[in-house]
Amino acid sequence: MILRCGTRELDLSHPVVMGVLNVTPDSFSDGGRYLDADAAVGHALDMVNAGAALIDIGGESTRPGADAVSPAEEMRRVVPIIHALSSQTNAIISVDTSKPEVMLAAVRAGARMINDVRALQLPGALEAAAATDAAVCLMHMKGEPRTMQNQPSYIDVVAEVRAFLADRVRACVAAGIATDRLVVDPGIGFGKRLEHNLALLAGLRWLRSDELATPALLVGVSRKSMFGTLLGRPVEQRLAGGLAVATAAALAGANILRAHDVAETVDAVKVAAALRAAGYGDARAGTESGTGD
Repeated sequence: MILRCGTRELDLSHPVVMGVLNVTPDSFSDGGRYLDADAAVGHALDMVNAGAALIDIGGESTRPGADAVSPAEEMRRVVPIIHALSSQTNAIISVDTSKPEVMLAAVRAGARMINDVRALQLPGALEAAAATDAAVCLMHMKGEPRTMQNQPSYIDVVAEVRAFLADRVRACVAAGIATDRLVVDPGIGFGKRLEHNLALLAGLRWLRSDELATPALLVGVSRKSMFGTLLGRPVEQRLAGGLAVATAAALAGANILRAHDVAETVDAVKVAAALRAAGYGDARAGTESGTGD
């Protein structure tokens, strides 16, 4: 399974980790830590050395209540980092943005993936992504980041998210973006309560259907508020919960796990990949070696 990322190809025959780099003052987990360019590049390289196959660089926080950022300011934050990093690593660089101007500037600077929480729905975004050869991640979000957690509701969250992503895949294909450039993301925590997040994670296999016809499924749960609700843990104490879900997601077929804690997530994903290769989840696994009932 190969994901085309511009002139690069990403092997997804086993799950990989995407490291998070927020160059923002107000992201929920690490806002303000990497505003300095040298600190940002250094942290990105540390994540690559820890095993990240992709680095996702964002210049605007999408947490509830965060301030909006102009395209010019977002480009000022991310483009120099992408340019500097592209000459220092072979990891795929992703830009976390919804703005067409930022997409185009980031790809020119060396980004090979566009990660859009709005699934290319802003005016001009679909055309901008189609004008590049970058991979595209289409995420589901109900509402807007600043208000998305104001009483989100669904009749069948898995079916609704699947239908939305299938529609966005069709729009991309119609615009000339081939399916081997597309990734889908159910958007855990984006306009969803705990029960919605858990239902989506339990139903990940339904997002790998022929209807979506995409080569890759991305899941990002690192440090999210669902663990605050579920475990009563503050942001800095949510690693164990995140690793549990990353492992479960990889076992369920997720190809890319987006994480802040790269080294630990890489280890968890390696274990999940080994279990999958050994037949974990197969009702027949173990019976031939005499360990079954």
